[in-house]
Amino acid sequence: MAAPADIYKFGAYYAYTMIGLVIMGFISIFVFFPVFFKLQVTSIYEYLEKRFDHKTKIFVSFLFVVGEVLIIAVSTYAPSLALSTVTGIHVYYIIICVFGTCIFYTTIGGLKTVVWTDIFQIVVIFLSLFIICAIGLNTTGNFATIWKTALDGGRLDILNFNLDPTLRDSFWTFVIGYTIQWTNYVSLSQSGVQKFLALPTFREWIWGVVFYVVTMEIVQIFCILLGLLAYAHYANCDPFISGKIQRHEQLLPYYTAEIAGHIPGITGFTLVALFCATLSTISSTLNAISGVVYKDFLSGYLKSNIEEKTTGRILRLIVVITGILSMSLVFVLPYLGDILPLAVTGASIGFGPTLGVFCLGFLFPKANAKGAFYGGLVSFIFQVFVFIVSKVYRYQKIIVDVPKSFSVSGCWTNTSFASNSTISKSFIQTNNINSEFTPFFIFRLSHYYNCTLGLIVTIIIGLIISYLTNTKDPPVDKELLSPVVHYFLSEDTRTEINNRELRALMTK
Repeated sequence: MAAPADIYKFGAYYAYTMIGLVIMGFISIFVFFPVFFKLQVTSIYEYLEKRFDHKTKIFVSFLFVVGEVLIIAVSTYAPSLALSTVTGIHVYYIIICVFGTCIFYTTIGGLKTVVWTDIFQIVVIFLSLFIICAIGLNTTGNFATIWKTALDGGRLDILNFNLDPTLRDSFWTFVIGYTIQWTNYVSLSQSGVQKFLALPTFREWIWGVVFYVVTMEIVQIFCILLGLLAYAHYANCDPFISGKIQRHEQLLPYYTAEIAGHIPGITGFTLVALFCATLSTISSTLNAISGVVYKDFLSGYLKSNIEEKTTGRILRLIVVITGILSMSLVFVLPYLGDILPLAVTGASIGFGPTLGVFCLGFLFPKANAKGAFYGGLVSFIFQVFVFIVSKVYRYQKIIVDVPKSFSVSGCWTNTSFASNSTISKSFIQTNNINSEFTPFFIFRLSHYYNCTLGLIVTIIIGLIISYLTNTKDPPVDKELLSPVVHYFLSEDTRTEINNRELRALMTK
């Protein structure tokens, strides 16, 4: 829902995500996954306890929960908004029903239910995307018409290679920022890695990554096409300015209802697909959170001989509590701006420090527990500060993302045109009033660079503290370092590690 609306509003820069997905696949296979496969941990945050200490593991587990709770909230709000647009039912009632359903089947079935429902849901999602694109192409004309309309409207003006990180969209925004953001989500979050951990061989891990990248590339193509189709359809009568929708995220369901409303079942099937995507995200995330909270936070305080039935009840209770917490957060989202930037920036509060701590562990043999913990903590506090200040600036219209031009020349009601005039004047006045003050560039960063910012702060602070305190730390086990680092280890370090591992083996 958010991606086609973003393309419609700001142009097709989102196409560069396809490059980011490929880079992310290579990073996962060669940097992070070999270590996780070798360790075969239940929670990937157990790695941090092996590499650093218990305190660092608990802190990063907390960051995971923070980021995932926000993702659940956003993933629920978007399709609920769509159903509300089509049916007229208040969005809050829909949200309560969605959460209730998802919490129920995740609680009953566990990971096996999550995986099998995901298989069914992805089939429905692809069918829906294909049907809507086919109907849209038939309604609009052909690819040549869509291309020309998008070109004339500036939606294909995406050859911007400026390195300025404050630009909302550019080539580097997606190739760097999106890649880093998505690498953490797939390779360094429990909800992503736990499914790979269920595979028996590393060869299957590699094929899993390949399948994931190819599948997501197809989804991105559909999203880009939907955004361009919607623009070709509304190039001369923007539904937001004309008052037909209240938020641009409602564009896709409104567009679907308009072009396919006369065909029985199509609008409903599209809504089902949107909720399949939602339920898939929520269920797998709730399952991952319950495992992390139980393993990393509660297991140390429970009896060692606890019954499996009792463990199951505790996991179910965690799912229910997390679901209710996420549902409460949904009611704040309408006041925080567009869905896509909100999801990215909000998740970056946890993603950036998490990625930084893991990179310190995987890629920097000299990084120690103090550096990782305090580097992540400083980064997290800094990320929260930047998020709050930037949102205040945006609420006050001091920072405004200027969209591409819209037109209502094809709208046939005078009311729509009057509405357009009013909104345009208000927008211009707002920009003129606030143009005298320019906030510091960190608060104006593109939302895709927020995770990168957290990563950089964590690594810099972590390495400084590590080098200041790294006096008696023994060499790190090679199995805890990424294979790409092994080639850079000094011969003395390799010898010391091998000797220590041999002594440990003889002792066992």
